[in-house]
Amino acid sequence: MKRANILVVFLTLLVLNGSAQTKKPVSAEDVKMNTFISKLMAKMTVDEKIGQLNLPSSGDITTGQANSSDISKKIKDGQVGGLFNIKGVDKIKAVQKIAVENSRMKIPLLFGMDVIHGYNTVFPIPLGMSCVWDMNTVQKSARVAAIEASASGINWTFSPMVDISRDPRWGRISEGSGEDAYLGSQIAAAMVKGYQGKLQANNEILACVKHYALYGAAEAGRDYNTTDMSKVRMYNEYFPPYKAAVDAGAASIMASFNEVDGIPATGSKWLMTDVLRKQWGFKGFVVTDYTGIPEMIAHGMGDLQTVSALALNAGIDMDMVGEGFLGTLKKSLAEKKVGIAQIDRACRLVLQAKYKLGLFTDPYKFCNAERAEKEVFSPANRQVAREIAAESFVLLKNNNNVLPLKKSGTIGLIGPLADNTANMYGTWSVAALFDKSVTVLQGLKNVLGDKAKILTARGANFLADSTMEHRYVNIHNPTYKRDPRTEAEMIKEALEVAKKSDVIVATIGEGSEFTGESSSVTDIQIPETQKNLLKALAKTGKPIVLVLFTGRPLALNWEQENIPAILNVWFPGSEAGNAIADVLFGDVNPSGKLSATFPQNVGQVPLYYAHKNTGRPLAEGKWFEKFRSNYLDVSNDPLYPFGFGLSYTSFNYSDVKLSSNALTKGKSITASVTLSNTGKYEGKEVVQLYIQDLVGSITRPVKELKGFQKVNLKAGESKTVTFNISENDLKFYNADLKFVAEPGDFKVFIGTNSRDVKEASFTLK
Repeated sequence: MKRANILVVFLTLLVLNGSAQTKKPVSAEDVKMNTFISKLMAKMTVDEKIGQLNLPSSGDITTGQANSSDISKKIKDGQVGGLFNIKGVDKIKAVQKIAVENSRMKIPLLFGMDVIHGYNTVFPIPLGMSCVWDMNTVQKSARVAAIEASASGINWTFSPMVDISRDPRWGRISEGSGEDAYLGSQIAAAMVKGYQGKLQANNEILACVKHYALYGAAEAGRDYNTTDMSKVRMYNEYFPPYKAAVDAGAASIMASFNEVDGIPATGSKWLMTDVLRKQWGFKGFVVTDYTGIPEMIAHGMGDLQTVSALALNAGIDMDMVGEGFLGTLKKSLAEKKVGIAQIDRACRLVLQAKYKLGLFTDPYKFCNAERAEKEVFSPANRQVAREIAAESFVLLKNNNNVLPLKKSGTIGLIGPLADNTANMYGTWSVAALFDKSVTVLQGLKNVLGDKAKILTARGANFLADSTMEHRYVNIHNPTYKRDPRTEAEMIKEALEVAKKSDVIVATIGEGSEFTGESSSVTDIQIPETQKNLLKALAKTGKPIVLVLFTGRPLALNWEQENIPAILNVWFPGSEAGNAIADVLFGDVNPSGKLSATFPQNVGQVPLYYAHKNTGRPLAEGKWFEKFRSNYLDVSNDPLYPFGFGLSYTSFNYSDVKLSSNALTKGKSITASVTLSNTGKYEGKEVVQLYIQDLVGSITRPVKELKGFQKVNLKAGESKTVTFNISENDLKFYNADLKFVAEPGDFKVFIGTNSRDVKEASFTLK
């Protein structure tokens, strides 16, 4: 037997033996894949193996530049495993051709992109999407995104972002699903399933779960900052969405920028190997975030060679942009700072991803020009985006039933977001068609036709200071144009419009890039110049609807006290204006529920519903009591609690009924309520189930979300909503990090949000 064939057999047996140790049967397809990859790797040089671990950014290469670009030579030399930031069938096909026809090993490339909340058809930002509380809808959005991205040649998305965050100062809270581990876990799994499907069709792409791990808990809400917490908190409150995504079959994981336990995540063997692979059984590959490896130098972990070896040995498989692997691993191998087994492991995992995508069978699988013409930004996709956007809106206030508006009279549409094409999408809309976005003005016109008159005024810029506004808005959005008039001139024009109007729709809040990466703030109020506009409008006495654009929870005390109706629309995406009009005029009844608590002010942060009691808790409904855990100047209460959201109709909850007051291990009980629509409109209500463990071996939260159902009821209709509660719903990680359910007493809460609930009690025996 030839030496090469002996090596192939050995490597294949090694892979199969590793699988056998997990006591999971190895499928015939896995045997076929592993044999193929072992044969391929036996022919590869060390340099070519290391090349598979390199993920540079190509920039958006034009088709004619593909062969002459700097990246082309690296591809021909086998120094590139994948590219990102290039899109379009013609461009990707030209670059893929270099890899499979002009390199020695002819290994196809991965093509990745930040398809975060849609491709050309853009959906609400992830924080807004999480307020839908419907996993079929969440999965549908990812499915459409995958269809469109894959039709443009992309086969890998750096999504979903599943970081739990309880700090609205952190700009990237807009990219995640809020504060709760249970809700976040459901969304993480749904997104992975939507992107990947079965990873067989040419419209199914690799998901990349990020940022692993704990990135949303960066100190002071400042991006890239240190994270420090106990392992009990990690496992119970922050890890679950990552694990849920792994359990759903996520093909790849992205390391986070922050440090954990004093080691940058990119270099943490505990995170990347002990937890991710050994505890959770992750079988895919791990990629760094942008320049994650060289950034460990600034953390104080050593020079480029040292940190590159640290990352590989920790369990990192692919180096995004840093090229530390490409430039140092061969030297580290010679110096025995890394082993060939670590390089082979990483190379194999990258090749497996390509095999599972079908790229070795057809490297041009995602390069069908006909698909691109038919399936990208189609009317059907835009209709889905319109419907989902409307589902994500959260009605925060509606005094005297100002909403829904009548389709008659004169409407004053005022604010910097009234007719603003560039700021409908929100952050990370890298493939958005800005010239085709539906503004609020256009949406109102589309729904109203000639039934009502619309008067407009800008009223304010985003910020009073032009230098600050450039920092917030124009760095990634050069299409935005500042109004050169003074604040007084703009408010005067707005007041003239208001006087002629029957109702005022004030489109106010943040711009798209106020949140996202490197967009942390210390002030979470509506900017002062816009608030001055709103205060001037309020003095007119006209009914006002605040259509709030935001990528984070805001402190809205003044607005809550003085504006009769507030509709939080986040950043709705391509069909923003149409969806907003649908809800404003009652064609759609709002049903969104908050996935993150809105504080009264920034001083309360972090503020979240699943907190623990102190030894001196403040009694419910109280404000200040000396020697209790409270503030002198503000109550402990949020402005809007987790799970909050109003409707144009009203819902009534009956008392909670339990099938038994005792739950035996291995069995289950049911908790049910009768939900009644007592209003005048058909509507959807998210019925939420929370549980409290009253006595534990470690302290337990005052309540934890354990289930939810979105129910549609016609006016006057009632329905019994039932939840099953099993021992598994009561489990948590104890002080020894064992996942256990401890016998004892529990409370169960069911209601319309985390605050307004009915309760009952049972015992686990």
